[in-house]
Amino acid sequence: MTEWIGEVFTSDAGWNVLEELVDLEDRMAGTEGERRGAELTRDALAAAGSRNARLEEFPIQGWVRGSSGISAGETVQDCIALPRSPSESARGELLDLGYGLPEDFEGADIDGKVVMVRSDVPDYFDRYIHRREKYYYAVAGGASGFVYRNHVEGCLPPTGSVGTPEEPIGDVPAIGVSSEVGARLARRFDGREVAVSVEAEIDDATSRNVHAEMGPDTDEVVLVTGHVDAHDIAEGASDNGAGTAIVVEIANALAAREDELDTRVEFVVYGAEEVGLVGSDHHAANADHDSIKAIVNSDGVVRGRTLEFYTHGFPELDAAAERVADGFDHPVKTIPRLGPHSDHWPFVQWGVPGYHVMSDTGEQGRGWGHTFADTLDKVDVRDLREQAVLLTELVRELANEETTVEHRAPGEIAAALEDEKQAAGMKVIGDWPYDE
Repeated sequence: MTEWIGEVFTSDAGWNVLEELVDLEDRMAGTEGERRGAELTRDALAAAGSRNARLEEFPIQGWVRGSSGISAGETVQDCIALPRSPSESARGELLDLGYGLPEDFEGADIDGKVVMVRSDVPDYFDRYIHRREKYYYAVAGGASGFVYRNHVEGCLPPTGSVGTPEEPIGDVPAIGVSSEVGARLARRFDGREVAVSVEAEIDDATSRNVHAEMGPDTDEVVLVTGHVDAHDIAEGASDNGAGTAIVVEIANALAAREDELDTRVEFVVYGAEEVGLVGSDHHAANADHDSIKAIVNSDGVVRGRTLEFYTHGFPELDAAAERVADGFDHPVKTIPRLGPHSDHWPFVQWGVPGYHVMSDTGEQGRGWGHTFADTLDKVDVRDLREQAVLLTELVRELANEETTVEHRAPGEIAAALEDEKQAAGMKVIGDWPYDE
């Protein structure tokens, strides 16, 4: 019964896919690289033994990076554009708002200014504030431009998209600067005029989701998901090549255990996650939510050894993860809070049980993710194999007919978001789907 574990520990299926993905020129949503990444993922799932491996296309707002800049005094500082920034220039007084907490914006005169905020939050603050939330606080206050300063040292300007589902191109030009450039700007130019500029090609484009299936042909389904796209500035090894590799490795492992599955398992690797969860939104809009027993979404795995599970207030998901951890005498971390970012969310927001699986790195934020440093050398094949063992067993556990997971009412999810003080920020960025 344990032979499959040895097979996973000697398998190259997932790692080979990861190497192929990072060797593509880039996997930005809507590009040729993303298409090729989806195709090789489809082929890898078919080779693993899944059936009906296929691509599903959908339209997206295309955005291709051009040049960008920030001029301050007589200097020109290093920066990169944030995807889906408008192709525009802006001038204004630089206003350094530090962490960019909601109260920082409330007490500031923002109108006409170029607002700079950090990518982290202080230890005392009770929740993470997403980049887009800070951006739209600045927009709401009348800012002329937006500067996103990395908190991770190493001369690494951060990327990450702006825009909303209704207006995918943002309102004001937005750039990312490194921690070091941000410190220089704050020290020398806070309160002085600066100019930011972004050039980009903005046009219609196409992305695609990868689907494949395994197990009995039941109406009920367990979704095993990740995303294949990545930001264009790096290899996207941890975000989210490793997540795609995990999906392939799970499929490879379950192929030898298919007769143990009581429920159909569908592998879905999404496109266009990095520009607003467009691929998973497309899937969720066309799926029967009642038929989905649970979702296991890997986004941010293999960055560290210990797996971390956001379980979104579903006690059965906590229990299943703990059973697997106890069975292998292996530590995991479960977090019952809601995590409204990544490809589980278009389903979980309506009460579908879902995990967001990542690595516990002991650090705040994405680490090397969304920077030039998200490269293959930052992830370890041993961690990939070890986590694939745990997640394969978790999927088998969820697919067992004796495992039950109750859906939640959408109103319960909305109330929990209010209780966790996440609702206000979601409303600012246009991600609040519930009727008031």
